[in-house]
Amino acid sequence: MKNFPDSNQGLYNDLYRASQPFFEDLTKKLKFENISKDFFLKTVIPLSVYINFLPNQDKPYLICFTGGQGSGKTTLSNFIQLVLKQVYKRTPVGFSIDDIYKTKEERETLARTIHPLCKVRGVPGTHDIQMGLHTLDSLFQAKPSTLTAIPAFSKPLDQHLPRDQWQIFKGKPDYIFFDAWCGGAKPIDEANWIPPMNTLEKEKDPDGIWSKWSNRELAGDYQELFNRFDLLIMIKVPNMEHVYESRWLQETVLEKTIIDPELKKKIMTREEVYHFVMHYERLTRYILEEIPKFADIVIERDYVYNFSFTKIP
Repeated sequence: MKNFPDSNQGLYNDLYRASQPFFEDLTKKLKFENISKDFFLKTVIPLSVYINFLPNQDKPYLICFTGGQGSGKTTLSNFIQLVLKQVYKRTPVGFSIDDIYKTKEERETLARTIHPLCKVRGVPGTHDIQMGLHTLDSLFQAKPSTLTAIPAFSKPLDQHLPRDQWQIFKGKPDYIFFDAWCGGAKPIDEANWIPPMNTLEKEKDPDGIWSKWSNRELAGDYQELFNRFDLLIMIKVPNMEHVYESRWLQETVLEKTIIDPELKKKIMTREEVYHFVMHYERLTRYILEEIPKFADIVIERDYVYNFSFTKIP
């Protein structure tokens, strides 16, 4: 793998100036406020330079951003794709593990046959991994005229958008960006399984039926998907409490982007967000500990949203 670029402030400043109008447009679109210039100069631009100069290969690079909910995976990915597309004239495409959820009906069936908590989307076992693999296969094997539909899921509606609203990507991309809170995770050794670790598990899953089912699901098709990654980039937040707060912030941003009053009613309160994140706590704690050991790049994010590289190629 090509070595991470040395700090080249002149180059980074030039790229920042070239990208700034696009950054500003996307920032407004995402309803973000006060994104620091340092975020672009010290994180977005260096990563964009590194990815742009990866050695040529026949298939697209599959790049995964992983980390806890609200850590900034999608935001960072979107800004890097912007630099690659607008400045370097590359062809990136991106989607998320959140776009390949199983349908509500499929999750309700799991809730009846496995455990009631299987109805809640997000943990391993609630994604249609074959949908993700088929999408990747289409992009990997694409001819110049090939049209690939990129899955899209509406969280407020808890269902996929109609297929005629999915992005259609033509041809073969240079890069596929995939963000997944559990991307790269390996199943937990059940010999070291710990008792219920939060209120949700104590009250709803005291025997570990649901959490162990999800862990075994992670050992299946998810590993086939994760093994395809060419580059695994982790955004590491300080602790689990920070994951809770980051996910709550994400919900407040989502509220600003929704116009439909009926959908606004589906926005979660802080208490509902905390309860929701409990579903992911067991695997998230494991990820925070284990993934930095084998991720290609680790970016630590502190309590005030400063980013710094702690592991580079």
